Amino acid sequence: MNAIGIIPARLGASRFPGKPLEKMLDMPMVGHCYHRTRLAPGISNAYVATCDREIADYVSSIGGRAIMTSDSHTRATTRTAEALEIIERETGEIVDIVVMVQGDEPLISPETIGDTLGGFTDDSIEIVNVMSRIRTLEAFQDKNNVKVVVNQDNDALYFSREAIPSPWKGWEHLPRYMQTGIIAFRRDTLISFNAMEESSLEQVESVDMNRVIETGGRIRMVLTEAETIGVDTREELIEAEQLLRSDPVVKRYLSL
Repeated sequence: MNAIGIIPARLGASRFPGKPLEKMLDMPMVGHCYHRTRLAPGISNAYVATCDREIADYVSSIGGRAIMTSDSHTRATTRTAEALEIIERETGEIVDIVVMVQGDEPLISPETIGDTLGGFTDDSIEIVNVMSRIRTLEAFQDKNNVKVVVNQDNDALYFSREAIPSPWKGWEHLPRYMQTGIIAFRRDTLISFNAMEESSLEQVESVDMNRVIETGGRIRMVLTEAETIGVDTREELIEAEQLLRSDPVVKRYLSL
């Protein structure tokens, strides 16, 4: 199985412009994401897909491979799919699995990225997404955090920016899970996903994985017990940097 990691990143994010190059422990955030992806077991190569020359130049400076993509993309998946096409054309090899690692997930462990590959031992699974536990009420209510509920097989039932399951009877006992930006696709599934029109629930929630559920597809969720933060604000950047200070993975690619 030929599995690669692609990290879509751009400077023009609406909520936190320039965040991929914001430094954490003196390394730009996208650098942490790149190194953690390249260290993931089962991943043959890692790439950063970007439309920004500044990001590409930085990635090249640390020995990484940057793929220049169009600046018209509004979804990480479409940028990732364009990068896939370029990679296959340049290498002459067909990829089996693409693990998309968002460029604002600097705490994700290489092992968690690699865990997504195990979901594809089931031939009926086309997409695997990582989820983490939500530990505080504030995080549960934060609309920047995408919540997910799953069935008994850990297949996603629905994604929402609202607090789900409903906390109207109390929240402490609930199975509270947050979607992370680590999504693995079979090659053809990524391409066909991007060829589909956006669904109504996808637009309502601004969560593209709802397109899969709304059209009858399955998404297998993989739980990580590690604390993760998708950095959307400067406050989250500071919080994530503090957690990185005690993160053993950092020592595998950064001298402190």
